[in-house]
Amino acid sequence: MKLLIIGGTRFLGRAIVDAALANGHRVTLFNRGQSNPELYSELELLQGHRDGGLGVLRDRRWDAVIDTCGYVPRLVRDSAKLLADAVDHYTFISTISVYAEPVRPGTDEDAALAHIEDSSVEEVTAETYGPLKVLCEQAVDEEMNGRALIVRAGLLVGPFDQSDRFTYWPYRVAHGGEVLAPGKPQAAIQFIDVRDIAQWTVKATENRVTGPFNVTGPAETLSMLRILENCHTVSDSDASFTWVGESFLVVNDVAPFTELPLWVPDDDAGILQVNIGKALRAGLSFRSLSDTLDWSQSRPAGYEWLAGISLEREVQLLEQWHAAQ
Repeated sequence: MKLLIIGGTRFLGRAIVDAALANGHRVTLFNRGQSNPELYSELELLQGHRDGGLGVLRDRRWDAVIDTCGYVPRLVRDSAKLLADAVDHYTFISTISVYAEPVRPGTDEDAALAHIEDSSVEEVTAETYGPLKVLCEQAVDEEMNGRALIVRAGLLVGPFDQSDRFTYWPYRVAHGGEVLAPGKPQAAIQFIDVRDIAQWTVKATENRVTGPFNVTGPAETLSMLRILENCHTVSDSDASFTWVGESFLVVNDVAPFTELPLWVPDDDAGILQVNIGKALRAGLSFRSLSDTLDWSQSRPAGYEWLAGISLEREVQLLEQWHAAQ
């Protein structure tokens, strides 16, 4: 398959390129040539900006395109319109953040979507990210006349993740000592290894699958307790867990997902419990949790973490928690 990948050199895009090459496809990249330009020097690179720089794509033909980095509806529509007659199939990487709040546990692809009052807004913020992705999805579907796969990705983890939204936990548990464990031990958590979503996306593109799919995991319910216990097993540290209640964390302004990754208050827990049955029926599969944890040991010494609380703040919070019991 002749495959055009928009982006392709960072995290999910990189994993998709690797999966496509492993499946024997001929890959062309379209990007600005700014992120990891040394990667994939053996591949054809068409360099340009999405905003006014799509000319290098004209008068070319591919079997399919995978768009890994579309955030602004106007620019996504420009890409889809230009490529509508140049490809048979368009895969767009979206997000489970497209659903209208509150997201209920078990939300499937037919649930209500987020809305933005001013559709001309192009600044991507925490508030506009989901609604803008909704408009991007709609633009692709309209321009491709139903020949589009919409991948609504959940929390991605794995090699080359630059967010540390998952990696903090293996690192912190390996450090040992008393670990502040947030919320309820049995709270359901969802995430997917970037290599698993990449493999599924490439295969679904090969098969010309269309429509929206929630793509996160795993297949069975995964609890916060199990994640921490697996981190403990992998690290073989002396860590012990102290479970700290939600109300205490909220009162003390502990930021969900950033200071304590994977934890969200109960009112927002539905975003980590969406229905993935449709993707499972379409062949989505997962590597073992231990395999996902292995890559997290590769951070260099002195690495500056982008998520997670400092040891000093953790100690302070634990002292306050114990004093209040």
